[in-house]
Amino acid sequence: MAQKKAHEVAQFVKRPDAQYRTILVYGPDRGLVSETATAVSKKLNVDLTDDFNVTKLELGDIREDPGRLLDEVNSIAMFGGDRLVWLRGVGNDKPVLDTVKAIASDPPANTTLLIEAGDLKKGSALRKAVETGRTSMALPCYGDDSRNIQTLIDEELGKAKLSITRGARQHLADSLGGDRLASRGELQKLCLYCLGKEQIDEADVLAIIGDASALSVDEAIDSILTGDLPGLDLAVTRIIASKMQIFLVLQSCLRQFQMIDIMRGQIEGERKQISQVVAEYSRRIHFRRKPALEKAVRGWNGKATGEVLQHLQNAILETRKQPALQESIARQALLAVAVRSARFNRQ
Repeated sequence: MAQKKAHEVAQFVKRPDAQYRTILVYGPDRGLVSETATAVSKKLNVDLTDDFNVTKLELGDIREDPGRLLDEVNSIAMFGGDRLVWLRGVGNDKPVLDTVKAIASDPPANTTLLIEAGDLKKGSALRKAVETGRTSMALPCYGDDSRNIQTLIDEELGKAKLSITRGARQHLADSLGGDRLASRGELQKLCLYCLGKEQIDEADVLAIIGDASALSVDEAIDSILTGDLPGLDLAVTRIIASKMQIFLVLQSCLRQFQMIDIMRGQIEGERKQISQVVAEYSRRIHFRRKPALEKAVRGWNGKATGEVLQHLQNAILETRKQPALQESIARQALLAVAVRSARFNRQ
């Protein structure tokens, strides 16, 4: 099947195989999806500055004219050369599926169809159509883990020729993730702020990355872990009043449950003692937050944490798609997780 694992995507992007004429880039991290698709486009044998050879479409374009996508794919460049048809913001839409299936058996010789999609479930129509195609490739893009965040930090700081203290790096890493473009934007803003310095310290990170409301964020996350619904409502209200983007609370919650998921994996898969795992991982957080973390690790299980991670990723995606509704989307998503915590804690 023509698909890559998440950790194999970067290697494919460096040298895309010319035999693949349909490339699907999908996942909950829309920033990473966009960045990956852009990186792929730069490796194709197409002049991206030539409007005759590059056609960019949105979902609305093909909804208004369902046959347009296939027509564009089958078009020949006016002055010769390879063409790129770049389609953004789609899902399991019929015109897209019909086109992918149509060119699977008879791929165009000089045109690449590059598709950006949201979070597609395994077995969904578009993923299946691409993954089973002889000349198509599916590239998944999931939220940055701790290793990818560190790589991103090194990349942006390397461009700016800046070093960073250990404490500042940890604080910075804790403030990033969830959306690649948002994380990269925060890093670029930090580098600009530190222009003329040699080393970034914690004060710089605190001044720029937007963690002035970190205490309220921690309160919100701890309220979620303990199932404290009134406490969560109060913390979220404070965060919104501080003008901090509620989207960042979703990111923090996602990172917290990624840690819990890893811990539960060691408890359930490696048969480690809860106290041993909690002692190991709780060194990374403030001592005042350890009771909430331990309570969550004891109450949750691997299957449930996996469901919550998917729930939070979907919520993050929705806040990016509907920024005007991000506060209500985030509130509902966080409240749903807190309700589950309360249920687990009562068992």
